[in-house]
Amino acid sequence: MAKKKILFINQEIAPYVPETSMAIMGRELPRAMQERNHEIRTFMPKWGNINERRGQLHEVIRLSGMNLIINDTDHPLIIKVASIQSTRVQVYFIDNEDYFTKRQMEADEKGEDYPDNGERAIFFARGVLETVKKLRWVPDIIHCQGWMSAVVPLYIKTAYHDEPSFADTKVVSSLFTKTLKKDLGQNFKKCLEFRDAKPELLTSYKDNFDFEELGKLAIDYSDGIIQAEKEVNKKLLKYSRDKGIPVLPFSDNFADAYEAFYDQICPDPE
Repeated sequence: MAKKKILFINQEIAPYVPETSMAIMGRELPRAMQERNHEIRTFMPKWGNINERRGQLHEVIRLSGMNLIINDTDHPLIIKVASIQSTRVQVYFIDNEDYFTKRQMEADEKGEDYPDNGERAIFFARGVLETVKKLRWVPDIIHCQGWMSAVVPLYIKTAYHDEPSFADTKVVSSLFTKTLKKDLGQNFKKCLEFRDAKPELLTSYKDNFDFEELGKLAIDYSDGIIQAEKEVNKKLLKYSRDKGIPVLPFSDNFADAYEAFYDQICPDPE
């Protein structure tokens, strides 16, 4: 297969956060694709529990400074970068003082989901896409891993569909076992509206977006779905297959399987 440009939008990447299957895949998948000579870019949130000094993160001034309006409020976008020494993979971090710097990950110190997790996911998604535009980089494939990236497929196919960076981009979303305890609240739909991501596109979804509803949104606007773990949400897996979207079953040999799936979703030009 021809070498592709692959954008990984990850919720978790080890070693910056504790090792989970999602965090390990967040590290190992970009590494594997880079070793196969694909051109990659990798993003994750700059969660508040990330040790910047230990991880050697530093701000990229030329990419920072933009303000994103979420829920009628301006939120400064800060971009940081670091490299995973063991894999030589560079990681871009999306940061904001209100949404990330002063927080843990999806839940607080008491284990309670943050009530504005939906806004945080929207800010993360738009922050990644605006930064990729600034990088003047045109991905063939965007691979979304984790609920924090679940609104990316909608934005790629609506709000950003006319952008030169994303006009022909295919989107793949992975299903993991990790879930949210609480829904994203009744204000999530309003916050989600942006450019061509118009209210009428969201009428078929429940007013209170929970984890499954968020998963359906990602599936509806993805070109392919990957079962990233042996046991994932069966309803979302069935929903994907019922929609007729290509689904890659779980595979221990993920690198070969994912690379072949990318080629299926985004075939080489003849």
